[in-house]
Amino acid sequence: MIFDKPEGGLAKHGQLLRIRTETPQVRAKAKAASSKQRIMVTFKQPPTRPDSNNARHGRYKVRDEIELEVGEAGNLTKIFEGLGMSGWFRYEKYRTTFRLAASKAWARGLLIELDETPIGTFVELEGPAAAIDRAATELSFSKRDYVLKSYLVLYMEECRRKGEQPRNMVFPEGKKPAK
Repeated sequence: MIFDKPEGGLAKHGQLLRIRTETPQVRAKAKAASSKQRIMVTFKQPPTRPDSNNARHGRYKVRDEIELEVGEAGNLTKIFEGLGMSGWFRYEKYRTTFRLAASKAWARGLLIELDETPIGTFVELEGPAAAIDRAATELSFSKRDYVLKSYLVLYMEECRRKGEQPRNMVFPEGKKPAK
């Protein structure tokens, strides 16, 4: 759930405040303790804009994030609401994270995230720029395939394309990806 003031003060400055619930996939051999939900609060700074001192970020989305695990979302939601904010956009995604073997030294620090969303499946590469470029190449993507837009922007564009009124980006009941 994304939170903001009614006038959109955070969004206007390229910032994001989110409460995220992570529910790990339960595998047959997994221990019960490892299937516990995590509640994370995230504050994202505006994306870094390319400039003369930072030209290499032009084809990457670079944002500073502060994340904190909290005990539960209900009271945090009440605090945000008490500060005049409201949860105005909810979205779902199912993420599978991959890391390459340690023998692939070039991929140190690289996360390959497969995100299944109601508007499509996306690959997100997080890590050092050189590792992102090499992984993209090995996955048969080129730099012109890079998407720097947020899921919110992609969702709004998809709604416009379909002529639908945007709501929340959630899976229809019974249509969630099979795991």
